[in-house]
Amino acid sequence: MNETPKSQETLANLLNETRHFDPPAEFAAQATVTADEYDRAGADRLAFWESKAERLHWAAKWDRTLDWDNPPFAKWFVGGKLNVAYNCLDRHVEAGNGDRVAIHWEGEPGDTRTITYAELTSEVKKAANALTALGVTAGDRVAIYMPMIPEAAMAMLACARIGATHSVVFGGFSVAALSGRIQDADAKVVITADGGYRRGKPSDLKGIVDDSVAQCPSVEKVLVVRRTGSDVAWTDKDLWWHDVVDSASDEHEAQPFDAEHPLFILYTSGTTAKPKGILHTSGGYLTQASYTHQAVFDIKPDNDIYWCTADIGWVTGHSYIVYGPMSNGVTQVMYEGTPDTPHKGRFWELVQKYRITQIYTAPTAIRTFMKWGDDIPAGFDLSSLRVLGSVGEPINPEAWMWYRKHIGGDRCPVVDTWWQTETGAMMISPLPGVTSTIPGSAQTPLPGISADVVDDEGKSVPNGGGGYLVLREPWPSMLRTIWGDDQRFLDTYWSKFDNMYFAGDGAKRDADGNIWLLGRVDDVMLVSGHNISTTEVESALVSHPKVAESAVVGATDPVTGQGIVAFTILRGDADGGEELMTELRNHVAKELGPIAKPRQIMVVPELPKTRSGKIMRRLLRDVAENRSLGDVTTLQDSAVMDLISKGMSSGKDED
Repeated sequence: MNETPKSQETLANLLNETRHFDPPAEFAAQATVTADEYDRAGADRLAFWESKAERLHWAAKWDRTLDWDNPPFAKWFVGGKLNVAYNCLDRHVEAGNGDRVAIHWEGEPGDTRTITYAELTSEVKKAANALTALGVTAGDRVAIYMPMIPEAAMAMLACARIGATHSVVFGGFSVAALSGRIQDADAKVVITADGGYRRGKPSDLKGIVDDSVAQCPSVEKVLVVRRTGSDVAWTDKDLWWHDVVDSASDEHEAQPFDAEHPLFILYTSGTTAKPKGILHTSGGYLTQASYTHQAVFDIKPDNDIYWCTADIGWVTGHSYIVYGPMSNGVTQVMYEGTPDTPHKGRFWELVQKYRITQIYTAPTAIRTFMKWGDDIPAGFDLSSLRVLGSVGEPINPEAWMWYRKHIGGDRCPVVDTWWQTETGAMMISPLPGVTSTIPGSAQTPLPGISADVVDDEGKSVPNGGGGYLVLREPWPSMLRTIWGDDQRFLDTYWSKFDNMYFAGDGAKRDADGNIWLLGRVDDVMLVSGHNISTTEVESALVSHPKVAESAVVGATDPVTGQGIVAFTILRGDADGGEELMTELRNHVAKELGPIAKPRQIMVVPELPKTRSGKIMRRLLRDVAENRSLGDVTTLQDSAVMDLISKGMSSGKDED
């Protein structure tokens, strides 16, 4: 990719990558994973992954670590057999840890449940027996459309226990989104709830399931958890969870399945075309999810209280709420609601209440907390925290520093992780007891991972250069294909570069070789022949003391090809007049060069985000180019688009 003017200086000036934070000496001395992990992985990558697979319980050991005879279709731990649910549950109970809390669950209204590993194992066994009684067998698909309640994890683990492939759909998607995913997977059973709580009100999940199932002849039964007590319509396919599961036997022997047995399908969140069903299998996926959870969060199961704030419907919820943490036998917190219900300190209240040691959340959430004010987290005791994690998109350095200072008390390592639904588990991240961390950079591939930044010809770029993020070697938790569409799998991920997985993200290397993620390459703007990353411009804007959050898009321009249009949320009571808009445009020009000066800056009350916290730049491009809006059903709050559209004409527009 072409470089923007001053791009060689951008990382040094804007991102201040010269700020390094070494792990605290005491932390490093007791770290779960040490620097020699890189040496072992570098000496023999396959032997390294074998050692991580051996952390799990296998009913039969593999004959071959990796089958890469027909790339890009990988097979890991060929011939090995295991049961994923057994590894997450039974073995901890058998090891004498049945009394350890598995889940501290907190409902949005304040109701709570505490579930031990022994209790969770018993519930999953009953759910497995109930699903079997409904005719679900190994290889069948089960759709799960649930709020953030323990039964969501139980449903996933029950499917894994009996070899059924689960397809979790975020419990906020529309009828069209849900029915399309049920149909594509040809699901036999749907597991849902009457509703869940969001911002103080019960949501209607069952009604959406009813309308979806009416379009899905493959569905034979719908299993419904009573959560809100709301009145729901009932059909002859419907069964209450408490009637079917509670009465089932809690005796169930987990049977081993092949390492390549399908574990789950998870659909990526595209809204303009048929969603892609990403297929993950069992042995390799669990190996990498378990190891990376242990290594990146410095997990010590006897002492830690871990919290991933993601929803169960996203891959982060799969890998770092269910399979990673539970395979490691850690105690975790699960929270049903939003961070501002009933007050804006709810997250920090939970950290204080449960003495949480690791928190894993999204940059969007962190920037929102920044906007709400430093005084909110300051009102709670956050001294229990040991590691702070970031996931979902590149984190700008200002948010990274705020997170470290105001949440971590300037003592907790920040691990900025890069990975995708497709990769299954973390790929690039600091190791908290090893890495000297840098604000805004995911830094280096984890041990055993071969990530690179390449140019248009697929050649590695030198330090200081930018290009495309690729993966050069297969990894255990990699997607195996797109469900039912091998050709789309090849075309989408393996066609741009020979023998390399193209992640779809742009990246740069700094002078020391650290990797900086620049966001999706389709979020790169072409202005007067120069490729400018939306992330760079957003970071420049957020580095201004009056800007809390920003989203940048490219809009068609008759002179420059594309013009930069920025949507900003201001801090506090900052005045969004023309004087500030000029100041902000000049600030970006100073940081990135005149070519990156936004054509227009618009102050908005909120940004359009999915319920997982990702900014929907596609919709902002529609607004910037005066097009009719595309599908808004995946937005957290679709009304925000009306506010943005109405205010578009008031933005500052200069040469």
